[in-house]
Amino acid sequence: MKILIVGSGGREHALAWKAAQSPLASEVLVAPGNAGTAREPRVRNCPVEATDIPGLIALARRERVNLTIVGPEAPLVAGIVDRFTEAGLACLGPTASAARLEGSKSFAKEFLARHRIPTARYETFTDLAAATRYLNEHPGAHVVKADGLASGKGVVVAEDQKAALAAAASMLGGEFGEAGRRIVIEERLLGVEASFIVLADGLDYVAFPTSEDHKRRDDGDRGPNTGGMGAFSPASAVDAGLEATIRARIIEPTLRGLKAGGHHYQGFLYAGLMLTADGPRVLEFNCRFGDPETQPIMMRLRSDLVALAHAAACGRLADAALDIDPRPALCVVLAAPGYPAAPRTGGVIQGLDREDPATKVFHAGTREASGQVLASGGRVLGVTGLGTTLEEARTRVYRRLDTLTLDGGLYRRDIGRRPYGTPS
Repeated sequence: MKILIVGSGGREHALAWKAAQSPLASEVLVAPGNAGTAREPRVRNCPVEATDIPGLIALARRERVNLTIVGPEAPLVAGIVDRFTEAGLACLGPTASAARLEGSKSFAKEFLARHRIPTARYETFTDLAAATRYLNEHPGAHVVKADGLASGKGVVVAEDQKAALAAAASMLGGEFGEAGRRIVIEERLLGVEASFIVLADGLDYVAFPTSEDHKRRDDGDRGPNTGGMGAFSPASAVDAGLEATIRARIIEPTLRGLKAGGHHYQGFLYAGLMLTADGPRVLEFNCRFGDPETQPIMMRLRSDLVALAHAAACGRLADAALDIDPRPALCVVLAAPGYPAAPRTGGVIQGLDREDPATKVFHAGTREASGQVLASGGRVLGVTGLGTTLEEARTRVYRRLDTLTLDGGLYRRDIGRRPYGTPS
């Protein structure tokens, strides 16, 4: 089978790396890919942007692609699966209507309320005066979210009323364009965050190992929200009993609700959870694999990713089971200076050629020019490693990070060391 991975980030590098290991894959194409995917055996970059759906259809036809796996959210929300299906091409992912779970936070919150799936209390606003009245009537900590896609950055955890008002004014004032014309204001939940990702075929699903990410840019969970500064798997706060609760109260009602609404959901479904004292609550849905959660999960996955993806696309996951490496894995993101507000790109990355069997360097925002690898995005690399313990994985990853250089590059020193039981 010839496989096409759509996207250019660390998630797509990890998916391509794993797909290329499959005996079912004759070749893996990545559109557009990055400097890391260009160097992977049995992987080839194709210069088509992830949002160029007509170009991707033409590429899939020209290359006789057997299955396309979509990495990022934007093409899913734009209807890439619908368009591929109309063209008679197999494409793994939800339809545009189902992808509204990620594309519109107000749609997701209404879906959760309608199907009685636990989440935070919320209100939706398009008018700043109404949002201001609400915040004045409900003092305290809130989370303010842009309704649409904002590359993981349209969320402000406001510690007080003043910060919440400022966030609402900024979003409704155009900070995120159309994505922020509608906002959701919800109560701030306290607990530990966890990511629960499944692969669904429309009827059945398999669950990947749990994971936990760190969204704040700076050590100690401080600084602005980002797309993710690191992640580890498994999530230390999720035991077998809690996983069963998450499946029964969140994942399965969500899939049933989608089916009842006429959505034949095939693809990855990511529930971002807060593990509160009253049980797990949904913070958000993503309709694709998480980034950087994909990197440690792919390091632990022993199953054939291509076989799983093909089974999901064909509606044949009923008898599937995952083979998972019992060792924990951890990923730390190296970001460009100025990330996330104004990342400075173009810096030369050095130290990539060193071989280290204990770790894998996944590229995110990189490009190659004149034989050098340059930073081309906010999140640049995701250094990932396995260990017999989480601490051993951390040691290996940070040891590898010390051999990499990017002028002004930044990364957190405390990934995997969040004090459990405290607010996330």
